Amino acid sequence: MIYYLYMTISKSVRKEIGTNIKAIRDKKGLIQEDVAKMAGMKANYYAKIERGTIGTAPEKLDSIIKALKVKASDVFPS
Repeated sequence: MIYYLYMTISKSVRKEIGTNIKAIRDKKGLIQEDVAKMAGMKANYYAKIERGTIGTAPEKLDSIIKALKVKASDVFPS
């Protein structure tokens, strides 16, 4: 159910999540490949999440959040 809800989130919200992830990554001085590897996914898949062009499973977002060592509230729009 949660997966379905995330997959139906509007493109603008996905873009905002991606923008937040990118800002955190940039602030930490990491490149996409670093975060992707730490999160256990391919860099091109991670890049699509960061650009907001695809929806993904909550587990994948959780992996990114853990890799960046931030809280979910830092990633999701308020």
